[in-house]
Amino acid sequence: MSRRPDILGEFTADHRAVTDLLTRIEATPDGTAERGDLLAQLTDLLFTHCAAEEEHLFPVIQHDVPDGGALVFSSIHDHLAIGQYLSDLQGLTPGDPAFTTLLGGLADTVRRHLDAEEQNLFPAARKALPAAARAALGDRLRAERADVAEAGP
Repeated sequence: MSRRPDILGEFTADHRAVTDLLTRIEATPDGTAERGDLLAQLTDLLFTHCAAEEEHLFPVIQHDVPDGGALVFSSIHDHLAIGQYLSDLQGLTPGDPAFTTLLGGLADTVRRHLDAEEQNLFPAARKALPAAARAALGDRLRAERADVAEAGP
């Protein structure tokens, strides 16, 4: 049996990385270039994470989890809201007064979304999907991420 995380473990680790980056951004002084650099890292992480959930996890949940369609719909709705915040932030400098306001909205939306997935979506997936299926999805996700990393920017 593999000791590597299954798909839910992979996504939970992503959630921790997102939360840590949000905390770092919030602790960085307003208007600094560092805040903009951290936001760029967060943007890359969130877009990659959301795309991976939508590709690897959501189809399985929609098919195999009771009320999976509603769970997936809610998560996709959140992904769209997160994407809109990130898009709006891209057009601003960290010194713009709207930057801090939008960042606060993003942080609230992301934290609520991560909590909802971990409290509702992930437990439902864990219950409905056999461990072997979750492990295979985790392996597939890691392989895809390794291919992307190997290909470079």
